[in-house]
Amino acid sequence: MDFVWAVVAAAAAVLAWWALSALVWRPRAIARQLRAQGVGGPGYRFLAGNLGEIKRLRAAIAGAALDVGSHDLVPMVQPHMRKWIPLHGRTFLYWFGARPTLCVADVSMVSQVLLERTGLYPKNTGNPHIARLLGRGLVFADGDEWKRHRKVVHPAFNMDKLKVMTATMSDCAGSIMSEWKAKVGEGGGAAEIELSGQFEELTADVISHTAFGASYREGKRVFLAQRELLFLAFSTVFNVQIRAFRYLPTQKNLKIWKLDKEVRGMLTNIIKSRLADKDTMGYGNDLLGLMLEACTPEEHGHEPLLSMDEIIDECKTFFFAGHDTSSHMLSWTMLLLSTHPEWEQKLREEVVRECGNEVPTGDVLNKLKLVNMFLLETLRLYSPLSTIQRKAGLDLEVGGITVPKGTVLTIPIASIHRDKEVWGEDAHEFNPLRFENGVTRAANHPNAFLSFSDGPRSCIGQNFAMIEAKIVIVMILQRFSFFLSPKYVHAPMDVITLRSKFGLPMVLKSLEM
Repeated sequence: MDFVWAVVAAAAAVLAWWALSALVWRPRAIARQLRAQGVGGPGYRFLAGNLGEIKRLRAAIAGAALDVGSHDLVPMVQPHMRKWIPLHGRTFLYWFGARPTLCVADVSMVSQVLLERTGLYPKNTGNPHIARLLGRGLVFADGDEWKRHRKVVHPAFNMDKLKVMTATMSDCAGSIMSEWKAKVGEGGGAAEIELSGQFEELTADVISHTAFGASYREGKRVFLAQRELLFLAFSTVFNVQIRAFRYLPTQKNLKIWKLDKEVRGMLTNIIKSRLADKDTMGYGNDLLGLMLEACTPEEHGHEPLLSMDEIIDECKTFFFAGHDTSSHMLSWTMLLLSTHPEWEQKLREEVVRECGNEVPTGDVLNKLKLVNMFLLETLRLYSPLSTIQRKAGLDLEVGGITVPKGTVLTIPIASIHRDKEVWGEDAHEFNPLRFENGVTRAANHPNAFLSFSDGPRSCIGQNFAMIEAKIVIVMILQRFSFFLSPKYVHAPMDVITLRSKFGLPMVLKSLEM
């Protein structure tokens, strides 16, 4: 019995030592090290770090809304950044639990992190539920694993393949717009339509057809389950992350595990359906086909580049990222068109001049300079991600500051995109003309535009997203005039991606006789 108590006492002593080291001494040492270099911050609190204050600030704005003409959404989606940057500067230390997090809001430092090519700043995957939502695919892979995934996925997004996809994109858009036209007819010439949900359905249909050879009906259950996973995952973001808790059968964990199992099962069925047609139709030339070919050793005479589990993870990534961010970009674009009728007129004139009433093709899309500028300014003000993160893979120097290994580097895109020193005095205003000479000349720093990230890990689907958005906006401008419904409430909300809390009700009128 004495021996048992001795073991228990020893284990308790080890645990107490670990707790003191990880939760008290290490945070104090890191804060002291950075403070000696001139880096301040809100200060560490035992175990929770600054999560309590972040939650309080977010709770205080939970019911808030902006004026329709205001684009200052930082207090809505990053209230802690709005408070701390003026107090502590563009670079400061704060704490996600006991994990040191360095805010990097200086564009030169951001470029140092994102443009680095040797893997010194890997992705931060601290929240297991977000990793479960997106899969351990191209988004979260690092080093040689990332290179292997990119080698397989990249050919699916080259410009020649994207040009072929434009017909599918326009077919999907034309189908849903026929439904809108019918509603307008039933409404006596006008109809109020909630566009954000419609855009979710449209972009889901596009990614289903172009990347997976499936219809929206087949992919719908995947999207619905992923959406539920999204909100569940985000609900854990500002909780103290204790590793052991992720394995406990709590009500939330059980729900997440169940949804993840459903998603994996549905994706497996889509993959099996493609494999069943292999002998007669081949693997196909889309993203899924390229991944399946890479998974089959006899196709290339060496070990598979991707395992089946990795293919399922990539499917998770592209099913979610391929429609979620695109649908919200379309919603914000339509909002800005409706609140800037002079730009709506300019864009419609350009569309009529370059496209007439024809379905836009890849070559014509390149001529739509005003449409491109409008989309870029929409992305600047309403970037799909308001924050991206990396971490220090080693003890590193960032912008002259020595940063300890494991420190998370948070890049607050929404704040950077409104920095007047970077974007000028009109940084808070909507002005597509700032992109008249291209992205690199739009601000005082060539790498200030971060909506698709930057460097070697920039979004692989950015050309896909821009082509899709151009096609949809062109087709809307050809077919409809529109104005914002009085029911609209301007409440941007950050749930991993930036979305309108109450949707986008819009009144459409047909331009076609």
